[in-house]
Amino acid sequence: MSNIGSVLKSEIARVSRKEVRGETQALKKSVSQYRSQIADLRRRLQALEQQVKRLGKATTKLAVPQEESEPGSQLRFSAKGLAAQRKRLGLSAAAVAKLLGVSALSVYKWESGKTRPRAKQIEAIATLRGMGRREAARRLGE
Repeated sequence: MSNIGSVLKSEIARVSRKEVRGETQALKKSVSQYRSQIADLRRRLQALEQQVKRLGKATTKLAVPQEESEPGSQLRFSAKGLAAQRKRLGLSAAAVAKLLGVSALSVYKWESGKTRPRAKQIEAIATLRGMGRREAARRLGE
């Protein structure tokens, strides 16, 4: 009797191995397909990243000359320069503030370096550089 039991057991093991092999073959095939798709996607991603990098370099090369042509980007501001300009014109901070259309506190903070003026005010400060004492007095009188 034990002989029939061992034969039956070996036959069941053989059939189950055959079934498992069939199932795993299908899984192996799908896994290999997925791996090839992943590899293809990685290659495409790498190519697109290189393309973006090239385009980024091209746009920065094109953007730099355009920025240089703008007049506002060439203006610089320094707190010491503003104070020296004000003293050269012989004006108080309140008078400079009136010329620039801002408050005297703003001029004080700019000169002390606590804050920076906005682009519009930097342009107005740049006009002070070309102004003399007489013209500054005339504008304050108006």
